[in-house]
Amino acid sequence: MTEANTVIFEPDVSPETLANMGEGHIAYVKQIRSEDVPGLFPQAPQIAPGLKLFALHTADGTPIMLTDSREAAVASAWSNDLETVSVH
Repeated sequence: MTEANTVIFEPDVSPETLANMGEGHIAYVKQIRSEDVPGLFPQAPQIAPGLKLFALHTADGTPIMLTDSREAAVASAWSNDLETVSVH
């Protein structure tokens, strides 16, 4: 048997730099529950609990739009010249 070598790559990028990458150009869509709305959108009216909603966020995580379909969130991003990316 041979010993396995593990290489760990740690990029020299600060968390602040990562947060600013794509600012103004990239957005992501996140599925949320209606119970999460007051924390993300304090100005939103009260919404019935148990609903599946979708929030559009800027690259730094700032929520900018709330809708009941993923397609509407992506369309909103597209109409505002934002490219949507997948995050996991």
